[in-house]
Amino acid sequence: MDKYDVIKAIGEGAFGKAYLAKGKSDSKQCVIKEINFAKMPIQEKEASKKEVILLAKMKHPNIVTFFSSFQENSRLFIVMEYCDGGDLMKRISRQRGVLFSEDQILSWFVQISLGLKHIHDRKILHRDIKAQNIFLSKNGMVAKLGDFGIARILNNSMELAQTCVGTPYYLSPEICQNKPYNNKSDIWSLGCVLYELCTLKHPFEGSNLHQLVLKICRARFAPVSPRFSRDLQSLIPQLFQVSPRDRPSINSILKKPFLENLIAKYLTPENSITPSHLEQDHQLLNLLGKWSKAC
Repeated sequence: MDKYDVIKAIGEGAFGKAYLAKGKSDSKQCVIKEINFAKMPIQEKEASKKEVILLAKMKHPNIVTFFSSFQENSRLFIVMEYCDGGDLMKRISRQRGVLFSEDQILSWFVQISLGLKHIHDRKILHRDIKAQNIFLSKNGMVAKLGDFGIARILNNSMELAQTCVGTPYYLSPEICQNKPYNNKSDIWSLGCVLYELCTLKHPFEGSNLHQLVLKICRARFAPVSPRFSRDLQSLIPQLFQVSPRDRPSINSILKKPFLENLIAKYLTPENSITPSHLEQDHQLLNLLGKWSKAC
């Protein structure tokens, strides 16, 4: 940590903390996640190591950028891009009931979808897509997916994961029913985020978990405002199909003409993985080998 000056603590979880910091050599702001391995169960420890590998692989303008990682004693530090616009949940709450314009909603939605496409194309599930895990930068113009803490790689595109994880408001029916799930569960959560952008509310709410689960499993939600286009209004029910098979893939979503027309605005040469990035990935794999021996 001697290469960084900590500005302030910005978050705390069961096994670690997050800090806003800046590099001593370049004064560049960053976020440093500190993960304490000492009291962490083996499963959580492995998840943290996996997050480092996943972050290093994800090089995309709509995914929070990974800078580096290092270990000191029994603590793992992950250094990431700082998004100065905060998270989407805070941005939604700042509206105080005033709806976003459709242009703004679609701008964020296309960017989030491009980030998710990058993940799904690499056979990875995010598994915790929610407004709190989407970060904004450049005056709120750029949206980025973050927090891969409970993501997992699928061995092949048909494999189904079977662990019940995620945030209750964003859980898909198949997870609520403890059924196997795949990338279509991320599509449901993406639908929840889109609905929130349109209404400033969760699509499914209940006074207790049982009531919430019932509403999710029946896919009952209030329609969005008729002020939005038919294209946008009709997309939400497609993302909320109870059967995962009936939900569109992220590629199908982005091929919809009203969204496809916007994509060119957000695609940049940065999307490709550079040789130096692959080299960084190999260094991380070597580092993980050392962690497994040390921990």
